[in-house]
Amino acid sequence: MTEDNTITLVVVDDQATVREALAVMLDLADDVTVVATATNGAEAVAAVQRHHPDVLLMDLNMPVMGGVEATGRIHDAEPDTTILVLTTFDDDESILAALRAGASGYLTKEANRTTILHAVRTAAQGQTVLAPEVQHRLLALATRPAPAAPPKDDGIDLTAREREILGLIGEGLRNPEIAAKLVISEATVKTHINNLFAKAGFHSRADAVRYALRNPLSGAKFQR
Repeated sequence: MTEDNTITLVVVDDQATVREALAVMLDLADDVTVVATATNGAEAVAAVQRHHPDVLLMDLNMPVMGGVEATGRIHDAEPDTTILVLTTFDDDESILAALRAGASGYLTKEANRTTILHAVRTAAQGQTVLAPEVQHRLLALATRPAPAAPPKDDGIDLTAREREILGLIGEGLRNPEIAAKLVISEATVKTHINNLFAKAGFHSRADAVRYALRNPLSGAKFQR
């Protein structure tokens, strides 16, 4: 914070109307100053390097660089900046990927001004902020049995491409983002996912995320 305890904030969202509305709304608070806005993750990284804000309000699904990747980079390079996710997604893989990357809070865009402002202030104090629906999902994930790790002597036979895609699923990327990153078609991505799900016995994408997070492919055998 600044000497007068003002919270410096960067707002990141690829939708101009959302980004500008958030920036204006939050900058009206006496104890918050929006020092920059960004339209994607790459711009967010640059803005944090330049301004070293107290809090970064981060969207997830953005072009050029998504919010999860940007969160990881900022968390590693600028640990004093607290990252608060504000997104439309409240699915298991998005939540886990963002928190794993280093986000300290997770809200959905259903949150009102009072909730978002309170979250920014709480995040600036170094505390975790989770929307109620996110807390419920995390509790459900914690109590739901995870797929058993395969034995190390006869693990899952994944191809190099299947391993690559499983890792990207674990990072929270969706099929179109995986296709763009690997420069392959979305149909090809779906085929690889179907194959690796069948080999690993996954029943849902959340199963794949949990497995990738809890077992960083340590027990799997990969075909070259």
